[in-house]
Formats: sequence, structure tokens, C-alpha cells
Amino acid sequence: MTSTDFDAHVGDAEPAPIDDVASLDLKLGADSLVWKFYGDVRAVLGFQRLAGTENCIEQLAKGVEDHSVIFNDFVGRAQRSGPPIMRTIYSDDPLRWGRTVRDFHRDIKGTISDGSRYHALNPELFYWAHATFVDQTIYITDTFIRRLSYEEKAQIFDESKVWYQLYGVSDRSQPQTYDEFVDYWNSMLDKFVPTKTIVYATGYIRQGVPGPRWLPRPVWRLASAPLNGFVRTVIVGTLPQQMRDVCELDWDDRRQRRFDRFAGFMRSINPLVNRLPRRWLYLSWANEGWDRVGVDPRRLHNG
Repeated sequence: MTSTDFDAHVGDAEPAPIDDVASLDLKLGADSLVWKFYGDVRAVLGFQRLAGTENCIEQLAKGVEDHSVIFNDFVGRAQRSGPPIMRTIYSDDPLRWGRTVRDFHRDIKGTISDGSRYHALNPELFYWAHATFVDQTIYITDTFIRRLSYEEKAQIFDESKVWYQLYGVSDRSQPQTYDEFVDYWNSMLDKFVPTKTIVYATGYIRQGVPGPRWLPRPVWRLASAPLNGFVRTVIVGTLPQQMRDVCELDWDDRRQRRFDRFAGFMRSINPLVNRLPRRWLYLSWANEGWDRVGVDPRRLHNG
């Protein structure tokens, strides 16, 4: 699939749920690279890449704008949407959780700026949302945990096809190989636009992280300087240049060098991080999954 295919079909705005019984035993497991890396706490460094790239596509961003509480409860929305997706991978009933995620989107529909329609369960749009999670898993692992081989990236992509099946939405828009996924991803980056959703969601980067109301602004301005420096180097550093451009986020060679040094440092301490207690290394939903299967992930897939 390419962005041309996306343009040709996303405006159909027709939902395409699938409820076949053939996939009832479908699940990922402890031997998969997605299990190993998706729930790693270091994945939070990619939160803006994940949420941001999703919402640079107008149809998806308009669905968020029309049907979400992002503008008055940004954190709450993330807390409600994240756990069901995690449980689609790590729970003992991934099919039920995948269908739950899908059914959240049954009534998300409307029109965009040119008057054309969108529907969240249109396969082209739903797959784009999934693709951002696949990209995050590969990118954050390769950048902040350890370098992945081409074969490992291809394996994560192949596992992501199982992950996508758990949602129960037509896979007609899904690339078939990792190379096709890379081409698809790059073609979608060129479709990014400064949607209302993404401009709002990146305001804290341009304006600075907001402080608590009880703290005087001059005090917070001083106290938050290191945090804002981190955000404008590390968080912005994770973003594709196309997203930086549409969000008007400053970037230059000096910041790129700082980002590269930080990423290299993170990879260098991975052997030490892997010695931490598992409950410190994985988000709670992932940790519950490892508990249930009785496997220690710290010994798996260390490269």
C-alpha cells in the first residue's frame, strides 16, 4: 500500500470490521520481539512520536477533534486508550481486548476540511493508526534500547500483522513485507499537515511545559528550564522532520548531535538496565503478562 492507495480509499469512509472465528486462538507470545520491547518503560520516550505522527493525518486528527476529550483532558485520554492496546498484546484474552479497541471506534465518523467523509474503522485510516505503534516499537528499540538488525525489524513487522488481526478490521491496506512497510511509512510522512489536534498537542514544546498553578511563573520558568531543554532535544529529536516542519518545531545540527549523544548513552547502558527488577523495566500491563507466563524477559533477545 502507498499513500496513493490511502487517498483513493480513505474517503470511502466505510467501516470494515471482521468477526471471523478462524482467529480465535490468535495471539502474540513471550517469544515475540513485540512482547520483549513494546511494553518496555523506555517506550515512553516515543510518546510524542506515536501520538504526533498519528494526528498529522487530517482524517485521524479530525476524528480526535470531533469525538475526543483531548482538548480538556489530554492525560485522561491517554490513560483510557493506552491500557486496552497494551492488553491486546499482553493479556490472556487478546482477541477480546482487540475487539474492545476496535469497538471504541464504531461511531467515530464525520467530515474533514474539503467536505469528504472519514470513518475510524475505514481500513486505510485504522491501519495508519496501527502503523504508528509498529513504527514506535521499531524506532524506540533501535534508538534507545539496542540496535536492531534488519531481520529483527522485519520480524517485528511480521508480528505486527498478527497484532493487527486481533483488532478485527480488514487488512486490505496492510503492507505485506517490512520493505513495503518502510515505503508506506515514508509516503505517509509526506501527507502530514498542521492539524488543529497536533498543533494543540505540541504547544507545550513551543511554549514550555506548563507548571502547577500554585507555583509563581518566574519560579517555574527557572525550575522548568532543564525539563524544557530535555523536551526540545530528546522528545523533538524522536520526531520525523516532516512532523517538526508542520508543527514549527525548531531543529538544527547542534540539537541533532545532542540527541545522538543521548541516544548512544541510552543504548550503552542497556546491559545495566536489563539487570533492573522486571517491575521497573516494564509497564504494569506488560509486567502482568510476563508474570502470567512465568518468563524472565531480561534474558531474552538481548542481541
